[in-house]
Amino acid sequence: MSSEETGVSAARKPKSPVATNLVRPLLPLVLFALITLTVGLVATATVREPYTTSFFHPFFSDVLQMKAWLATAAVVLACGQLLTAARIYELLGCPPKGRFYHVVHRWSGRAAIVLTLPVAYHCVFMLGFGAGSPRVLVHSLLGSALYGAVAAKVLLVRSSGFGSWALPLAGGVLFSILLGLWLTAALVYFTGALS
Repeated sequence: MSSEETGVSAARKPKSPVATNLVRPLLPLVLFALITLTVGLVATATVREPYTTSFFHPFFSDVLQMKAWLATAAVVLACGQLLTAARIYELLGCPPKGRFYHVVHRWSGRAAIVLTLPVAYHCVFMLGFGAGSPRVLVHSLLGSALYGAVAAKVLLVRSSGFGSWALPLAGGVLFSILLGLWLTAALVYFTGALS
């Protein structure tokens, strides 16, 4: 083989699989971090006091009640996500077989995220990022991370080549963040500790 042929074959040689294998798992983490930081920075810049806002409220007496109930509905749907994921991964053996649980899982996840949007709007653009107490700080950090976790999970769902552990881990992180948000706000509202 001539030195010219060796140079041509070296130029066509694909990049090292080691570099590709190191970068690929970082993509969801980078996406998570970028969105989390962006939401946190936007929320930090929009702190307004006192908390007053007009809103369409046919079922709710005030914004806090609306946020508590929408977050509760999202957590209930997220619990359904855990059950349907357990069925999809064959940890539960509930009938029927087939694509039923995949469809329920997908649509309940979408509905849960849609229910969080009005809550996030009010939290980010009306309350902002708070650090007045440990509960508020934890809530603000989790709120900043929610949509970063959603985006990372969607990336994992739409991509191939990640380990079989990656998607359940992303789902578990997303569920934990949503549950933490509910515990640090809606539960506090329902128990009357905000008064």
